[in-house]
Amino acid sequence: MTKVASPVNEQFSAEAFSKQSGIFDQLYQPNTIIGYKRERVRSHVSNYLKAGSSILELNSGTGEDAVFFAREGHRVHTTDISAGMQHELKKKAEANGLANRISTELCSYTCLSQLQNKGPYDMIFSNFAGLNCTDGLEGVLLSLSPLLKTGGTATLVILPKFCLWETLLIFKGKFKTATRRFFSDKGASAHIEGTYFKCWYYNPSFVIDTLKNSFDVLCVEGLCSLVPPSYIEGFAEKHPRMYRFLIKHEERLRYSWPWRFIGDYYIITLQKK
Repeated sequence: MTKVASPVNEQFSAEAFSKQSGIFDQLYQPNTIIGYKRERVRSHVSNYLKAGSSILELNSGTGEDAVFFAREGHRVHTTDISAGMQHELKKKAEANGLANRISTELCSYTCLSQLQNKGPYDMIFSNFAGLNCTDGLEGVLLSLSPLLKTGGTATLVILPKFCLWETLLIFKGKFKTATRRFFSDKGASAHIEGTYFKCWYYNPSFVIDTLKNSFDVLCVEGLCSLVPPSYIEGFAEKHPRMYRFLIKHEERLRYSWPWRFIGDYYIITLQKK
């Protein structure tokens, strides 16, 4: 039986991200590793997009990725549960002259059956672990197929249950952070701007098993397996040679076992049968 997502947690996460929406870009755009992550994800997604594709973006935030793909000539229908994030996205689309290529809809990814613009789309895209903010991921995944064209793809960026870098923090005395993924079946606590909500962690096998009847797996790659997570602030600036070394070897190993499974995130792309 498919688990029903907690509406209370959705309410809290929407409130948290709306509070941060006005300063979100200011906080995260300068981060070198976040820039590296975005470049990696965009490169991955671009491998599966044809010219002039239609994209449904889940948890679209302030629209950084929507603007990028719209500039590349695609049409992006953006959804988010946070009214604040949608407000910032609309302003950004208009400021960049892309309002004709970017549309918005305030909708939770747990309620995609209620989506007004149902496509069908060439791709469904979700970046940077927005999908980890629900305990009902199975239901979300099962709602994707009707929104995609046959042969369409879904690219999802998700936090797994084990992260090598995070686990190593135990040696710095950060036991809670180092072990939070191990004991997260009931949700790990997170907070933004003083509002608390929960996150859950899902391995690639969960996504693959849930969608095996309607999707084929095209690719799984690790993200920040060797490169540290972006919350280890200043790493790239303090250790530039080491940072370049880690990027070089992550590029080489990102599709290999175990590296594709032990990053801060993994990127998975599946194709509708």
